[in-house]
Amino acid sequence: MRIVITGGAGFIGSHVADELLRHGHAVRALDNLDEQVHPQRERPDYLDPAVELQIGDVRNPDSVARALAGADAVIHLAAKVGVGQSMYEVRTYADVNDLGTATVLQALIGADVRRLLVASSMSIYGEGLMLDRQDRRIETAERSVEQLRCGRWDLRDADGDPLRPAPTPEDKRPALASLYALGKFAQERMCLITGRAYGIPTTALRFFNVYGPRQALANPYTGVLAIFATRLLNGQPPMVFEDGRQRRDFIHVRDVARACRLAVESTAADGAAINIASGASISVGEIAERLISAMGVAGMRPHITGQFRTGDIRHCFADTALARTLLRFRAAIPFDDGLPELVDWLSGRRPDDRSGVALHELTQRGLVA
Repeated sequence: MRIVITGGAGFIGSHVADELLRHGHAVRALDNLDEQVHPQRERPDYLDPAVELQIGDVRNPDSVARALAGADAVIHLAAKVGVGQSMYEVRTYADVNDLGTATVLQALIGADVRRLLVASSMSIYGEGLMLDRQDRRIETAERSVEQLRCGRWDLRDADGDPLRPAPTPEDKRPALASLYALGKFAQERMCLITGRAYGIPTTALRFFNVYGPRQALANPYTGVLAIFATRLLNGQPPMVFEDGRQRRDFIHVRDVARACRLAVESTAADGAAINIASGASISVGEIAERLISAMGVAGMRPHITGQFRTGDIRHCFADTALARTLLRFRAAIPFDDGLPELVDWLSGRRPDDRSGVALHELTQRGLVA
């Protein structure tokens, strides 16, 4: 197939391109080389020469139409990322993410495209699935601002009893805790609804915490491992919010790329929204400690801030049964293998650490307390 990847010059998009090329597909990338991700505003050296790169904005109908000409399938990855930034750059996030997706869908109507894949996000779940003392599912648990200000981080039921996290399946109802989450849910639904209406087989993949080489180190709203690594490369400790015990599900970017290929080649997942994750959980504090150890930074400890950020959640990790059933997909790269690879890629890099600027922006707006 000839496959178009929006955002195809980015972190995930470039790995998806590699995976597709290895399996005989032709790849065209549409990317605006956004400065926050591509500070040099030029074709990244990691992008395979076989990828046809068209520089253009996903919000521009002419750019999208040119990119889609002759395409058999579209993998829509282009988006602004970052929960925190979405809370104060409201118009930008709605413009790029929602209008960009609408522009792609408008171009698909009447086009001869046989398949659409859209990147969704774990963020749509808000808090992951919780269980009470009787093992009953609790899907609407949330933390009040008052309890967070008091440093009471964990979730409890209405009687004050503790809840425990469980793997989150796709049928857990959304709990949209940030504008980024709201946008990703809207994009997922927009694509599935349009695909069903116009007979375009469509699949949404809900990515969990993606890590690996090529992540934009100068972007302070990228994945947490890249943010921690940038701090360490600049001689600063990773900043860990709350108490560091919040749990996440980390998946290597090459596993994500393989999931994208399987979804775009398959008919089994038409109309579905599927978790793409490792199915394992690890605390953010432990992630920071393991990265410090892997990078060999002697005497460094994570800085546990004891603060919270608006839009953050306590625990979320995935139930991956649906991906196994529909896509025959299992994550293949253990974190113990993926972390050294990331550290090797980091060697010799000295990115600009903008995490302090990002924290200042959030704090000035009352989004950190």
